[in-house]
Amino acid sequence: MEKVPLTLRGAEKLRQELHELKTVARPRVIKAIAEARSHGDLKENAEYHAAREQQGFIEGRIKDIEAKLSRAQIIDVTKLHAEGRVVFGSTVDVIEDETEEQHTYQIVGEDEADIKAGLISVTSPMARAFIGKSEGDVAVVDAPGGARHFEIIEVRYQ
Repeated sequence: MEKVPLTLRGAEKLRQELHELKTVARPRVIKAIAEARSHGDLKENAEYHAAREQQGFIEGRIKDIEAKLSRAQIIDVTKLHAEGRVVFGSTVDVIEDETEEQHTYQIVGEDEADIKAGLISVTSPMARAFIGKSEGDVAVVDAPGGARHFEIIEVRYQ
């Protein structure tokens, strides 16, 4: 089974979601199913069918999270010694050469990625261009609109 990188923060968020699903959502939907069953004929009981559908979603999500956590290689970013290079988990401040806009990105696992929050997947073209670079280097990202150049300003491990 292939290990999947995950930051400490990402693993904790998954554990919290799993706990919430098991202790709050699952009991709530079980109660809703029991209540809907008490209303009689299940064939035409929309409440029952909606609750069963919700139960299927919750159980599927629980299995998904458990599988992700079992395959996870959890990396504590604060303990990295990458000597100023961009690696998985590092936070990178960059300036885009063309627009001179400054951006901050953290390279995270696929399940943690959220570009609006500055979290980019380790498998994304942008992250692949940044990995291995150091402060002062220029990373070239092949984008659909053409190559974009980013100067690495700072690399942090937080």
